[in-house]
Amino acid sequence: MPELATAPPIMQAARQALKRYYGYDNFRPMQGDIIQHILAGKDTVVLMPTGGGKSVCFQIPAVVSEGTCIVVSPLIALMKDQVEALKANGIAAAYINSSVGQSEANDIARAATGGYLKLLYVSPEKLLSDGFLQFLTRVNISLFAIDEAHCISSWGHDFRPEYTQLGQLRTHFPSTPIIALTATADRLTQRDIKTQLNLHEPQVFLSSFDRPNINLLVRPGQDRINSVLDYIARHPQDPGIIYCLSRKTCETVSQKLIAKGIKAGHYHAGMTPLQRGKAQEAFLQDDLQVIVATIAFGMGIDKSNVRWVMHYNLPKNIEGYYQEIGRAGRDGAPSTAILFYSFADVMQMREMVTKDVPARQAQLNTAKLERMQQFAEAASCRRKILLNYFSETLPQDCGNCDICRNPPTTFDGTLIAQKALSAVFRSREKVAINLLIDILRGMRNQAVLQGGYDQIKTYGAGSDLPYLDWYSYVHQMLNDGLFYIAYEEGYALKITERGHEVLKGQLNLPLKKFQPAEKAEKPTRAGKKAANAASATFGTPEAQLFDKLRKLRKSIADEQGVPPYVVFSDATLQEMATERPVNRVGMLGISGVGMKKFETYGESFIRLILEDGGGAVPSDSDNMFSEPRPRMAVAEKPVSDSEDATIQFHQMGLTPEDISERRGLALSTVKTHLYNAYAKGRELRIHDFASDAELAEIFTARAQLGGDPTLRDLFDHLREKYDYFQLRMAALYHKRLRGQ
Repeated sequence: MPELATAPPIMQAARQALKRYYGYDNFRPMQGDIIQHILAGKDTVVLMPTGGGKSVCFQIPAVVSEGTCIVVSPLIALMKDQVEALKANGIAAAYINSSVGQSEANDIARAATGGYLKLLYVSPEKLLSDGFLQFLTRVNISLFAIDEAHCISSWGHDFRPEYTQLGQLRTHFPSTPIIALTATADRLTQRDIKTQLNLHEPQVFLSSFDRPNINLLVRPGQDRINSVLDYIARHPQDPGIIYCLSRKTCETVSQKLIAKGIKAGHYHAGMTPLQRGKAQEAFLQDDLQVIVATIAFGMGIDKSNVRWVMHYNLPKNIEGYYQEIGRAGRDGAPSTAILFYSFADVMQMREMVTKDVPARQAQLNTAKLERMQQFAEAASCRRKILLNYFSETLPQDCGNCDICRNPPTTFDGTLIAQKALSAVFRSREKVAINLLIDILRGMRNQAVLQGGYDQIKTYGAGSDLPYLDWYSYVHQMLNDGLFYIAYEEGYALKITERGHEVLKGQLNLPLKKFQPAEKAEKPTRAGKKAANAASATFGTPEAQLFDKLRKLRKSIADEQGVPPYVVFSDATLQEMATERPVNRVGMLGISGVGMKKFETYGESFIRLILEDGGGAVPSDSDNMFSEPRPRMAVAEKPVSDSEDATIQFHQMGLTPEDISERRGLALSTVKTHLYNAYAKGRELRIHDFASDAELAEIFTARAQLGGDPTLRDLFDHLREKYDYFQLRMAALYHKRLRGQ
């Protein structure tokens, strides 16, 4: 409210669009700053994790700007998913790629030149084809969005040669802003994105790469299939992805799952496009619980309710691993990433990444594979390792990985770290890991003697430790952010600011004691028992209603031919199951329910909620001035308890935003609590939500409309100046004044 009133008009429009089309009250961290930068007409680079809300960063500017946003996207499936989701939200969008016939493409082109589209998705091949750039000169283009921008760099893990030609956009459209977006890009890839797209002094927005809702686990590679079956048996409702190294493994694992009665399918590049399309569609539609795939599957897949991702084999680099696990938990709910690891995987992958490639690329691939191996063998917080790889520091251990839950023994390793850091510093930061260890151990091989490293002060300073110990400790230092690897300088170690602090004695460093890998134990029955206990809440009223809502969503999605998450996300259904909205006001207060979705689906979901607790749809459910119906008895106690806690915080002087943060609830849930409490006659500080002048303006607007105007009518009449919560609270306030 106060934040909205003081925002620039264009940002007010952006926030109103977020609520109207997406059903959310506030932008996620950094989204607002990115959108404001884009709307100012400036080039922008956005690095944000999968599920962090990258699409909103260009979709909202497209909605509130004149003209059409051209989105360059590498995969047909990605375009189809995003366009379907946009249309479901009431936003005019289309895509042109090889799957679109000429007649349909002509219709879409006319819509674009006529100004009827807000977003047009195209593949890079289509964009660069004969005549298409010329066609775009006839379109009023608001901005270009380059999705999956890491594909532009040969340093990246998913290089696409056609992306390197996208620099032509700046030549043909010198004044049109460009936004490049990616979920994963290391330092060198970021540099390539900026230079190859010819961006004009772009601001780089680097969001936190932390996905705290994903539980990171590494499991031994023995008896993998039984471990997989055990996990799925304990999570029978949860969709998941299993990534395999080879096509044959995909098919074998898929067949074993099917034999156990699991709805599974496989996906790899050896299948026909029709076969791949059918498998992907079945997974998106929730007709398959599990998809077993090579890395050919998944880039840009928008399925928000993937609850787990498994890597049956070791990925070839951390960028790919990070992007693949990011397909779990896009809705923010708890999710799991499991990596099966054995040293045999390393040997197999090393052969793959060095075969038939230039020497420089083979070296780079090997170095990145070694970082992946270090992650799998880590003795410290896995999330710290991931974030340090992307130049982000986590100040404390995450508490949501297997290492944090079962930590190894530590000791003060500051002196060991200082020896290694000093050796790197005295060798002028020109040595790679193996050479550094040789220097510390006092080896007299050719590389040491040629470089003159036997003459530096720290030569032989670590001769008391064997090679494997040093290998472990140097990798811990790398994972803790004391070094980074300069791949373009022969994989030399460079000391970070944190490393200099340790070297100068300003920061102590705990290290984990080196322990050689032992033979892993097979899964035990205790694991099954613990997991079953953790899922004991399945029989609660909320869980039962959630399951019913999910089945209704599936039925609607099948009818309309769209993936279920396009109707509503799991997170939205979970909030419905908890809050049980039974009228228009309540349903619009649920995060993820915008105006278009309410109009399309709202009545069906309200009817189901009412049927679940008894009663009938109120005849005045569309009237914002009607008294709210009491909640169903089945949910009364938990809702009441939660509502009381919210009111107590309000009485302490906290704003709805403060309460939301303090209680870990969605802002819309807090506002629903406040509205329900005020409707029941509890005393709240109404002027925290709207001033006397604002209340008078809302009341006057109602009088001008006459009768009992709907929430939407009033919202539009006031030109979206006030949000729905303010309008609802003002309605109740005016009723009290009239003694109703």
